[in-house]
Amino acid sequence: GVGHNLRDVPISDAAVEQIFVDDLAQKIQEVEEAFPWSDRLSEPRLGVLINMAFMGIGTLKGFVKMLAAMQAGDWDTASRELLDSTYHRQVGARAERLAQQLREDHFV
Repeated sequence: GVGHNLRDVPISDAAVEQIFVDDLAQKIQEVEEAFPWSDRLSEPRLGVLINMAFMGIGTLKGFVKMLAAMQAGDWDTASRELLDSTYHRQVGARAERLAQQLREDHFV
C-alpha cells in the first residue's frame, strides 16, 4: 500500500481538490449504474442521489420507498421518505436540505 502522514506532511489544496474530483466521478458512475432511470432526473434531483451516494451505494439502495417515489416522479413522497429515515435523524439539516431539493427541484 501507499501511505501519507497527514499530521506531519499535509496535502496541498490541489491534491484535496483532485481527490474530491475523483471521488465525485466515482459516485456519479455508481449512481448511473445502480439507478439507470436517474438519467431522466433534473440536475438538482440527481444531485440528491449523488450526495447520498457518499454514504455508500449499498446504503443508498436501502432507501427503497424514496427511490421508488423518485423513479415515479412523486417528489412529495420521495421527500417524506427521506425525512422518515434514520439518516435524517443522524444528519438533521443536511437531510432537510436534500428533501427540500427533491420537492422544489433546485439546489439548496
